[in-house]
Amino acid sequence: MKMNRYICLLLLYFVTFSIRGQEVKIIEKEKVNWSDYAVKVYKNQKEKIFKKPYKRLDSIDIFKIKYLSNGLKIEAFAAIPKKKKKYPVIVFNRGGNRNFNALGLFRSRENKGIGVVSYFSYLASKGYVVIGCNYRGGGNSEGKDQFGGEDVNDVLALLDVVKELPNVAADKIGLLGWSRGGMMAYKVLTQTNKIKTAVIGGAVSNSFKAIQARPNMETKVLAELIPNYYKNKEAALTKRSAIKWVNKFPKNVPIFLLHGSADWNVRATQSLELALEFQKYKIPYRLKIYEGGNHGISQFRKEKFKDIIGWFNKYLKKNTPLPNTNLINPYKKK
Repeated sequence: MKMNRYICLLLLYFVTFSIRGQEVKIIEKEKVNWSDYAVKVYKNQKEKIFKKPYKRLDSIDIFKIKYLSNGLKIEAFAAIPKKKKKYPVIVFNRGGNRNFNALGLFRSRENKGIGVVSYFSYLASKGYVVIGCNYRGGGNSEGKDQFGGEDVNDVLALLDVVKELPNVAADKIGLLGWSRGGMMAYKVLTQTNKIKTAVIGGAVSNSFKAIQARPNMETKVLAELIPNYYKNKEAALTKRSAIKWVNKFPKNVPIFLLHGSADWNVRATQSLELALEFQKYKIPYRLKIYEGGNHGISQFRKEKFKDIIGWFNKYLKKNTPLPNTNLINPYKKK
C-alpha cells in the first residue's frame, strides 16, 4: 500500500515537473459567442446585427484564453481577423496592478479596466492579431502580482502562445505597452529576440524618481506587491528602472516612445531621459511628446492611434530598414 502511494506521488511529481518545464500550451480557448451578450452588442438580436460601436465584430473573432506560465493559469484575450491570411501580432501589455485596469471584454466602471472588445478589435481591424493577458494576480489569473517581477514571464509566455492561434505570422511580433505595461515591455525586450518593434506610452523608466514624484506608489503598490521590498529596495527599484540597464536593449528593435507633457501619473521626463540614454547607446528610437496630453494622451486619441498603427505598419508590415543611429557628418567626403 505504501509502495503504491509512493509510486503515485512520484508520478504526480514528474507530471507536474513536465507541465512546468514544457513549452507553453494553451489549456483553454473559447471563442466569444455574442448571443451571450445580445442586449449589449446587438441592435437587432433576431438578425444579429451589431450596434455601431461593435460593428467591427462582423470581421473579427474574440477569444478568451487560459495558458500556463510557471505552472499558473493565466487569463488572456485575443482579437483575430476572420479573413484567412497571416497577420503580424501586437502583444498588448496593460497598465495598472492587481485588478485595477485589468483586461475584460467590456470596460468596467469599478476597476477602470481595458475593454478588449473595443480596444483590441480596433487594432485588429487594422490587420493585426492582438493578444494581451492579465498578469498573475489580476483578473482571473492565478498567483500574485509582483509589478515587474516574475509576472514578466506571463508576457514572455505569450510569445509562445501566439504560435497556437490561427492566422498568425509568429515571426512578426510587436509590443504595445502603456504605463506599468511599458515597464513590463522594457524588461521583455531585454529577455527575448522574438520582438521586432515596440510602442511604449506613459511608462516609468526610473522607479527611483517615480516614487519621489508619487510616494503613494511605493507604499500602496511596490511595498505591497514586491516580495521583501524594503529589505531589497534598491535592487527591486533597479530591476524596474530601464534607464539603469539601457546597455541590455537590442540594437535591432526600433522603439517608439509616446508621452503626454501634462502626464501626472508618470512624468514626461521618464521618457525624455530614457531617450537620451537610447541616443547614447545607439538604440533605434523615436520620441513624441504630445503637448498638454494626460497619462492616456486622451486629448489626442485619433492622432495617438494613427501614430501607433503607423509605427507597427512600418516595422511589421513594410519591413522598413532600421534607422541610422550613427551621426551624419554633411562635410565628410564620401
